[in-house]
Amino acid sequence: MDSFIIAALAVCSLTAPAYGDKGTSKARSCSDIRQFYSGKGFALEGVPQSEISGEHLRICPQGYTCCTSDMEDNLALLSRREMEGLLKDVGRSLQASLTGQYKAFDGSFLELLNRSMISLQETFTPTWGSIYSQNSQVFSDLYTDLRHYYRGSNVNLEEVLNEFWAKLLEKLFYQANKQYVIGEDYLECVSKQIETLRPFGDTPRVMKMMVTRTFVAARSFVQGLVVSGEVVRKVSQVQLSTECTRAMMRMTYCPHCRGMASARPCANYCSNVMKGCLANQADLNTEWRHLAETMMQVAGRFNGPSGVDTVVLTIPNRISEAMSTMMENIEPINSKLFQACGNIREIGTSSSGPDDTMKRGKVTVEDKLGTSSKMDKLVSDVTVRLRDMQPYWVSLPNVLCSDRVATGTGAEDKCWNGMNRARYLPEVMGDGLASQINNPEVEIDITKPDMTIRQQIMQLKIMTHRLKNALNGQDVDFQDTSDDVSGSGSGMCADNTCSRGPRLVTITDRPKFIQPPPVNEGVKGNGKKNLPCITIYLLPLLILLLRR
Repeated sequence: MDSFIIAALAVCSLTAPAYGDKGTSKARSCSDIRQFYSGKGFALEGVPQSEISGEHLRICPQGYTCCTSDMEDNLALLSRREMEGLLKDVGRSLQASLTGQYKAFDGSFLELLNRSMISLQETFTPTWGSIYSQNSQVFSDLYTDLRHYYRGSNVNLEEVLNEFWAKLLEKLFYQANKQYVIGEDYLECVSKQIETLRPFGDTPRVMKMMVTRTFVAARSFVQGLVVSGEVVRKVSQVQLSTECTRAMMRMTYCPHCRGMASARPCANYCSNVMKGCLANQADLNTEWRHLAETMMQVAGRFNGPSGVDTVVLTIPNRISEAMSTMMENIEPINSKLFQACGNIREIGTSSSGPDDTMKRGKVTVEDKLGTSSKMDKLVSDVTVRLRDMQPYWVSLPNVLCSDRVATGTGAEDKCWNGMNRARYLPEVMGDGLASQINNPEVEIDITKPDMTIRQQIMQLKIMTHRLKNALNGQDVDFQDTSDDVSGSGSGMCADNTCSRGPRLVTITDRPKFIQPPPVNEGVKGNGKKNLPCITIYLLPLLILLLRR
């Protein structure tokens, strides 16, 4: 038995793992990490020249190390800043894409509207003569109101169109009856008969339906692009948690502290770290996809025979047709108006009714700038980009891990797993906060979601609801909704109005590093633990005591 005890002690002493990577008692030089640490902008004061015992480490494995506590804290904060910088860079890229789509659509739509207004001016002058020149303000006001509505102003589109037709009826009735003395009260009575008389035929109803659908869809579409960009901007500014900072440090810079600067993280290890750090961001996925899908449906309404270009460019045609309809039926219309509003006295001039100018032909407006084909291509491009951005939030872990993980033959057995160069055994977690309950790398309280991100989820829901209303042609008032969707009032982000809403709370305190619970270390499979050998030491001693 004595020989057994001696043999056991000898085997244990030979197999007990030495701290450090090479299993040698000679302390290695820290010249590499000193150079690395200095290159990151830190002072070398206090940085050891050779390896020291690592019991002081609170994040990295506690083997022999070249890192002091201050170095560990500094590198942890650096890993946090670098990760937050990467998230902002990726977010800015998506923001730039959304901003580009917004500017392109906005510019094309306004170009269509301007082209329509210019065409009306150019064609109505020779076609309607003094009728147009003396009442041009009525038409200018219509286009101004349409532009204001699209820009997000608190304008009721239906009221704008109704008021336009009522004013046009007054002006045409006055021009057609210059031989009479017509006062303001009489003209007001005339305008009130528009529903019963229908002097413009079916054109006002058709035009209202088409213009309302088009402008509601266009305004909500650009607003969706603005809100999407704002969500990305605000979420990209959310700071990482202390637990995430610890995990990023362990994955990124702990290999340097262990003298394994060339070790790259295992792919699944990196995935779990990123999925844990970005768990709240991944919860945006569902509503983000819903918003993108609804915007694509709205964009689908912009093409075809009743597309945005057709509707906007044919506004002059429809107005001219309506005016012709009234002038062709002016006599029965006059008769009904005289009956409804009373007779009026003649001035006694030679004028006896509408002149030839009021009975001229219809207006044809050509798209001289080729805006139609431009809008079709633009809508196609926007649709592609909306489809591409759908998986954005759940694809972030893969994007951020793609250029940092170990690759090549045998990489999975030689990669950094958080403790050493070895295979990473835990399974990869799912996406979202609820899926991180058993994440071995990032400790997360799934009952405490990030409130800033929850607010952005609500914004996405509200914007999607408005877009669905727009699909049904229902008017949406963006002006009075600053409480539920920040920055949606103007529709164009003018004067920084798109920045309104809940402010982000900036965390400036230095993160407090707490030693991770033993259960996490056990999941990671630490190859440097010497508990089995301690057991062998204690067993023979116990036997000796029992024999005595």
